Amino acid sequence: MEILSNIVYNDVTVGDILVFAAVVFAAIIAARIIKLNLKKALSDKLPRSELDVLLKVVYYGIILIAVIAVLPNLGINLSGLLVAGGIAGLVIGFASQSVVSNFVSGLFLMLERPIKIGDPISVGSVSGIVEDVHILSTIVRTFDGVYVRVPNEQVFTSSISNYVANVARRIEYVVGISYSSDAEKAIEVIKKVIDEHPFALRSPEPMIFVDSLGDSSVNIIVRVWAPSCVWIDVKMELLWKIKKALDEEGIEIPFPQRVIWFANAGGVRVELGEDVPARENGRNHVENTGS
Repeated sequence: MEILSNIVYNDVTVGDILVFAAVVFAAIIAARIIKLNLKKALSDKLPRSELDVLLKVVYYGIILIAVIAVLPNLGINLSGLLVAGGIAGLVIGFASQSVVSNFVSGLFLMLERPIKIGDPISVGSVSGIVEDVHILSTIVRTFDGVYVRVPNEQVFTSSISNYVANVARRIEYVVGISYSSDAEKAIEVIKKVIDEHPFALRSPEPMIFVDSLGDSSVNIIVRVWAPSCVWIDVKMELLWKIKKALDEEGIEIPFPQRVIWFANAGGVRVELGEDVPARENGRNHVENTGS
């Protein structure tokens, strides 16, 4: 054991050199293990080129930290280097703050995976299809075909609406029918249309009910669930089929009606496009005041 205490140069002994070598060797082993685990975890989440860069940064970063930690064992004073490095680090840190933030946010996005390529999403003021997720940014193709680069920091810190993350989405309509139409019959007609559609889900069960009595119509709420992947197609098809089915059954979808009063000539009630004499003080006007 006396050989370990032999001085090689200055106050550095053979033991110090062996400790330095052991720490560096252990750091290399640990870096390789971490590199392999990261490669397995991120191989299907990152492009090959970006994954290679990330693995190299992690691998050499671990080794560099270990070397710096044990350099004092070799008699190398790092105080001056650390001061200079600290000042340089502050300057670089301020200059690259957004880059680092986007990089870290990108790593969290790839690990958490709230969005995937091909998902229709809405994040902040941007809505569209996810085209790619990079280390620093996410590429979104808007629904009108414009490609938008969104910094990963903005994606990670904003509320994300993913329209296909759930297997099913709800469709909701407000169908107004005239007061002279049979609301129960209208509900039966709408239910039949929904039951015949192949993508209208039975569970959760559709809901069809009278919601309110409006100024010009009896308002029926229609709620039905459809698979997220065909949601927009089902929504458009069902609405048109409901409209056609109600027309075939003679159930009227009315337009707004108004009562118009004139200061001197009394008033007329406009219903279904026809002028009808209005009542005033219990009597009907004999003359038609329309133009």
